[in-house]
Amino acid sequence: MEKMNSIEVFAVSRDLNKIREATGNLYQSLVILGKRANQIAMNEKEELGQKLAEFAPKNDTLEEIFDNREQMEISAHYEKLPKPSLVATEELINDKIYFRVPTDEEEKEEKEDKEE
Repeated sequence: MEKMNSIEVFAVSRDLNKIREATGNLYQSLVILGKRANQIAMNEKEELGQKLAEFAPKNDTLEEIFDNREQMEISAHYEKLPKPSLVATEELINDKIYFRVPTDEEEKEEKEDKEE
């Protein structure tokens, strides 16, 4: 979470050439960005779920639900984090994403495996 503090929380215009440089193909770069953003979002969701699970009431009383200030602070912290797509874009531009482009043979094998 430390690395996310330096990323702007609002959308910024990006140079498409920088995004294209990572793979040589803009569309391939965008697919990688989308997949990385999904990974980041899932990690954040898991982390938030684990933290909020600590506060899950064992019985449903209205007092416990409305008085849980710590739970609200945790939720507010996650709301202030930059969106996963912005984090993924920053990572791609700074060469911090590892990706591998499958060869034609690997794609053919994968397709055959799905057909079986």
